[in-house]
Amino acid sequence: MSVEMQIPDKVSFIIETLEQAGFEAFAVGGCVRDTLLHRIPGDWDITTNASPEQVKQVFHRTIDTGIEHGTVTVMLDKEGFEVTTYRIDGEYEDGRHPNSVEFTNDLVEDLKRRDFTINAMAYNKRVGIVDAFSGKEDLKHGIIRCVGKATERFCEDALRILRAIRFSAQLGFEIEEETKKAIEQIAPNLLKVSKERIQVELVKLLVSPHPEKLLIAYETGVTKLIFPEFDHIMNQQQNNPCHCYTVGMHTIEMLKIIKPTKVLRLSALLHDIGKPLVHQVNDDGADVFPDHNKVGSERTKRILRDLRFDNDTIDKVSKLVMYHSHHFKVDKADIRKLLCNIGHELFPDLLELAIADTKAKSNYKKEERLREIEQIKVLYEEIKEANECVCLKQLAVSGKDLMDAGVSQGKQIGVILNEMLAYVLEHPEANEKEFLLMQWDLKK
Repeated sequence: MSVEMQIPDKVSFIIETLEQAGFEAFAVGGCVRDTLLHRIPGDWDITTNASPEQVKQVFHRTIDTGIEHGTVTVMLDKEGFEVTTYRIDGEYEDGRHPNSVEFTNDLVEDLKRRDFTINAMAYNKRVGIVDAFSGKEDLKHGIIRCVGKATERFCEDALRILRAIRFSAQLGFEIEEETKKAIEQIAPNLLKVSKERIQVELVKLLVSPHPEKLLIAYETGVTKLIFPEFDHIMNQQQNNPCHCYTVGMHTIEMLKIIKPTKVLRLSALLHDIGKPLVHQVNDDGADVFPDHNKVGSERTKRILRDLRFDNDTIDKVSKLVMYHSHHFKVDKADIRKLLCNIGHELFPDLLELAIADTKAKSNYKKEERLREIEQIKVLYEEIKEANECVCLKQLAVSGKDLMDAGVSQGKQIGVILNEMLAYVLEHPEANEKEFLLMQWDLKK
């Protein structure tokens, strides 16, 4: 890898301005890692031996974003860059924050406190890359390794355990053996980490290019602590013609196949979460899972609430889990009924889930099923193009129309509207106000 790195003009300006004022300054951490990997960094952090007060004197516009830990945000135009003083962290008694921070003039002392070797490199044009812990070598060999003693790094902040697995998933790297052993040893400390922080790392792992690295969390005992339901599906057999994996490995295969959006990857992860709770063996000796979708949908809500997901995500994922096992028919009426339950927004995601679910099963009727889903896609597009009624909002008759026709205000209005909708789902051409009101009158 070349020592030369391209860094943004504004980052160069901050570094050079601090150097001209008599200080050291470097781009540091993830931005150096990503640039060496020819990835676009999400942000650029700068480290310096200037104190926060000195940084504020050098630049006109700054914000005290974390001054007690040495961080000042330098504003250039409307863009902010975090500039942090070299520091040595004290004890981490709460498993997240150091009790004290000591500023230092030694860049390597600052790099020592960072989590992984690949995140402990610094760079400026004058010096080049400062790599005291062989981060470039680990990048070259695709290795996630802690800086110094792994148990100490994980004891400082247990979230680093999930970060190690997440970086492995994002970069396709392997976790070095001593680091993996430390994950197993320190994993119980994750119980001290907030659910919100765990959620963020889990989503980044799931939407990564290698969501199958979730298996590392299983193998090291991490999921048993933060997501025990995953351990249950890993142990659940599926002895029937449709399947060739345990529930857990079927889920992993789905995660590898399905599009990397948060809702789809969460839905794939949780779609069969109810199976261990309803498992039965039928008269033929096959494993069956009656109503696993309903049980799984309720369990999904509980899991996502516990991990502090937003209500919109919980609603979408639990709906997809509820309807993922719907026995799709190549029939417009069936599609309209399903659309009535799940809506146009989620229906394409439901089809994606069905495709991935089918591909992650045995070859038993697989190709036939995939062809049916493609036919259903075509029919769905026709329904959408024709703007056929699939919900009360699209129904030609409103509650006001019924009241104008003499129906008393109350529950009866809802009953009649739902009866009309049920009829229109079967007969879309009947969605005409006069026709529906006449039909209702005939029923009277």
